[in-house]
Amino acid sequence: MSAIEATALPGATFGGLIHAKDGAAALTAAAETEKRALLACLDKCEGVLLLRGMDGITDAPELLLRLSRLCGSEVESYHETRMARQNVHPEVPQIFMVSNIPPADRAPPPQPDPVRNADGSLPTRFPHRRGWHTDQSYRRPPPDVSLFYCVIPAPEDQAQTLYANGIAAYTGLSDEMKVVVDSLVGIHAKPGVGRGEVAVRAGQTPNELGPGDLPQRQPVVRVHPATGAKALYLCEAGQMDWIDGPFVGMEPGPDGDGAKLLYELMSHYTCPEFVYAHEWQAGDLVIYDNRTSIHAATWFDAGKHQRLMWRTTVSGNPGPEYAGESKSWLAA
Repeated sequence: MSAIEATALPGATFGGLIHAKDGAAALTAAAETEKRALLACLDKCEGVLLLRGMDGITDAPELLLRLSRLCGSEVESYHETRMARQNVHPEVPQIFMVSNIPPADRAPPPQPDPVRNADGSLPTRFPHRRGWHTDQSYRRPPPDVSLFYCVIPAPEDQAQTLYANGIAAYTGLSDEMKVVVDSLVGIHAKPGVGRGEVAVRAGQTPNELGPGDLPQRQPVVRVHPATGAKALYLCEAGQMDWIDGPFVGMEPGPDGDGAKLLYELMSHYTCPEFVYAHEWQAGDLVIYDNRTSIHAATWFDAGKHQRLMWRTTVSGNPGPEYAGESKSWLAA
């Protein structure tokens, strides 16, 4: 029997929970003893795994790197991807700091409007909830897995992270819609370059982009290279190209047929039955598969509270269609 075994994730229809009863160092060592066990557990849990009680990582960030290396052959250096240096760990360039604590400058997203659903629950469904994405889909090859660790949480009922299950969302499509999306290609664009829906509607002139920042085409349905599971691979309005896309071969622009389809698919993808809302505790580590899930941040009162999260991003097995590709963001 493997030492890396998960139970069902409470409050979710997917995902797994592992308690680090003997601490982060012991769990990391156990995972290294069975090198495939952690990824196998992630696959079994359909792409989201919560490791609770991992607070030892705060004083030993190398533990996060060791766990990351079990999830793929390359742990990304955020210096290589040109992340703003104030948001990169000063000693470990593979750790991206999601924080409002200076010098880091990551502000939380705004509250949705209205702030709560009619029944008082947290909004999760697009377009009421904005910000749904999968990490770095605007690059080829896109990353496989991310590890997100809580150093300092915001108060309870703030700063949740929402995760949606792309495998269940694909399975839940009608047969007719599966025919539509199986061969569809999306055009993903880096946020902040003037190609998102809000910028295009506002008439913003898009940025001139160098070869390393060009929009990238990705399949709308990805086949997981290890499990063969099909999953929707989409982002919402802020990380798709609303000038030439969002889909190849469909009417482009924010009012075109492609936009209407994206709204329909994202609303389906973020149905409550496909979504898990994670309430963070210090020492929580969530491992999520970017090939089969999307996620979204929620608001916290950054004027009153500090929050610090660490993220690593792992690559190495995007699937056969990316075989032999060089990194698009390093294009000369």
